[in-house]
Formats: sequence, C-alpha cells, structure tokens
Amino acid sequence: MYLGRSIADPSQTVAIKILKEEFLRRDNDSILSVHNEITILKNLQHSGIIKMLDFGDAGQVVKPSTRVISNLVFIIMECVQGGLLFDMCQSLGSMGEDAGRFFALQMLDALEYMHSKRVVHRDLKLENILIDENLNIKIADFGFACYKSIDCLKSYRGTMTYMAPEIKEGKTYKGTQIDLFSMGVILFIIVQGIFPFKEARTEEYFYNLIVNGQTEHYFKKVNGENLSTEFKDLILALFSYDAEKRPSIDQLRAHPWLNKPGFNYEQTREQLLSQIA
Repeated sequence: MYLGRSIADPSQTVAIKILKEEFLRRDNDSILSVHNEITILKNLQHSGIIKMLDFGDAGQVVKPSTRVISNLVFIIMECVQGGLLFDMCQSLGSMGEDAGRFFALQMLDALEYMHSKRVVHRDLKLENILIDENLNIKIADFGFACYKSIDCLKSYRGTMTYMAPEIKEGKTYKGTQIDLFSMGVILFIIVQGIFPFKEARTEEYFYNLIVNGQTEHYFKKVNGENLSTEFKDLILALFSYDAEKRPSIDQLRAHPWLNKPGFNYEQTREQLLSQIA
C-alpha cells in the first residue's frame, strides 16, 4: 500500500494498492481475491467502508533507479489518516465498555449495510479496520469477501484468532454469522485489551470453557470479573458455538448493553480522542 498524491491537485492524497505480478501468478485464488475486492468495492458506498476511487491493470511505476515497471494491477482508495484500530488497541490496551459501545455501533452500521447488499467480509479483524482523525471506522481489505451467495459457504477463509468454529471444522456456514462472530472478537479486545481465546476450537482451553458453560471461570481467567452482566451476556451470545444461537444485527441493536442509560456517544468520542492525543 502506498500514499499517493494527485498531479492535478497535490493536496489530494489517496491510498494506492499495487498488486505485484508474482502475487497474481501465484494461484487462481489470488486472482479471484483481486477481482472480488474490485467488484465488491465498486458496489459499496457507506461511510463505514473504505471507498474505492479507481482501479486498473495498466499501472506504471518509475523506480528511483529510473527502471520502469508497467502493466501493474492497482486499486486507488480514499486515504484514511487515523491509522489502524489495531494500533489504537495496542496503544491504549483495555478501553472499557463505553469505548466498546462506541465502536460496536459503528461496526453494526457498516455490517448491516454490507449484509443488506449481500456482501460478507469473512476476514474482519482489527488490522482490517481503519479509523480516521475523528475515530470513525472504515472497514477495508475485501480480498476474502464474497457476494450474492452468502448463506451456504464452504471456503476456509479468515484469520485464525477471529475465525468462527464452523469454518475451522469445515462445515457449511452463513457468511453473516461468521462476520458477527469476528465482530465479537474485535469487541472483546477493545473492551478488555486481550484476545478472548487463541482460536475458537472446542479443544482450546478458553473457548472450551465458554462451550461447556463454565462462564464464571472463563471471565475469571480473562480478568473479566468486573465486566457488566449485560456485556458478558452479549459477548457470550456472539461466541456461541452454534451459529444459529448468535444474535442478529437487529437483536444486537436491541440488546440492553448497547442501550445503556446515560451512554453518550459523542462524549465517548471526545474522551477517546483525548487519550490518544
């Protein structure tokens, strides 16, 4: 990924993703991921999703040595100045439940729009969420995404620590349900500052505690005894081994944790901005 400036207007900055030839030659999946990303981003217009400005296969790079590399596949996207949500989490650690609400509401807005367009991401993680200077999120990197046929998927896609158990077990899965599982992992990290488990396998120690209903012991082990009852209820629902038991976006919006009396969205934004200033 490169930072670019418009020749016509040098004040306009963009992000340029250049796909190297060896990547495209690697296998059909690599080519498909590029086509997927371009096709999907062309059809998504939402404030919580990275905006694609242009793309092509005739890109040219002139190296400092004057060597010219031609016929490059490229995607030009809006430039988001704030960095990665991952970096913010690493810097601040545990941000607490109000910060969780702040980012969860944004993620739900973007996911609701995406899913309404029959698009699922399949690789939601902190590293794929950008934040601007006002902490507005932008979901990026749609290389593993799919569209239209999203309810009966079989491909092994995602990142180990964020991946739903049904993908790991080679089962057929609904794309919307695995996106919400990954959102749960992201939310837990924002609130608590650590991963909820190494991976969602029944033999993994922490996830096994959840699956077997040893939730009190689980929250003790992850230093979450002081988390609210409402948060524990919501996060355990998102981590359900049975995907059909995970809440829908509408159910999440109606959950008591997201509707805490006195929660002030803009005040939380200001508090978070002051912490990273």
